Amino acid sequence: MIDLLNSVGINTQPAFWFAVLQIIWINVLLSGDNAVVIALACRSLPSKQRMAGMVLGTIVALLMRLIFAGIVATLMELPYLKLVGGLALLWIAIKLLAPQEEGGENSDASSLWHAVKLIAVADIVMSLDNVIAVAAAANGHFMLLVFGLGISVPLIVAGANIIMALLNYFPAIVWAGAGLLGWIAGEVIAGDTAVVGYASSFGADIPEKLHLVSGILGVIIVLGVGYLVRMRHASAEQEHAHPAE
Repeated sequence: MIDLLNSVGINTQPAFWFAVLQIIWINVLLSGDNAVVIALACRSLPSKQRMAGMVLGTIVALLMRLIFAGIVATLMELPYLKLVGGLALLWIAIKLLAPQEEGGENSDASSLWHAVKLIAVADIVMSLDNVIAVAAAANGHFMLLVFGLGISVPLIVAGANIIMALLNYFPAIVWAGAGLLGWIAGEVIAGDTAVVGYASSFGADIPEKLHLVSGILGVIIVLGVGYLVRMRHASAEQEHAHPAE
């Protein structure tokens, strides 16, 4: 491994390995919410496809982090970017609460890629801030960033596996996970530069208070709409099972 790293010009001194450990540790600490998304998105896949969904979703998400690492500082200053991202995350959280439709024989592949897309989009939104810490630890060294994030893949997948196993015994975790995503979505929206600028016009402390209010509203919206969607689905199934004579 050392020779391989040296061959591509990566310094293998202790400082290098310390930076690698920093990237792994930061990525794992900041990926708890990503593990929740992965577990919720893959829970309805056939058992033979769950591991593929988790691994593919994680790899796609980390590749997106690599892409964003070089431009995230600029992106963070674009007005309305986080507002749109937060709304997208609200939609994903509600979608993860919705009952999963039964598909036919040819639906497995589409379901797998659907889960991967949900994971990737959610990770992009939630990682707009987080990727700055990872990029800072890499100190501009792209290969170091790739190496550190690559090692993080099995750790994130393991976390998602644990959460998915718990879902079998504690179904309420689905609601808790969706509520967490709603909270994050609210905070992302409140952190948008345009929103912060508008809120600041009402007082210097308003943006900070808005984070709390937006987080709570995000939870309420996700759980409320998710509940209504499930109730509507249950009612439709009941009507289908017992059509009016």
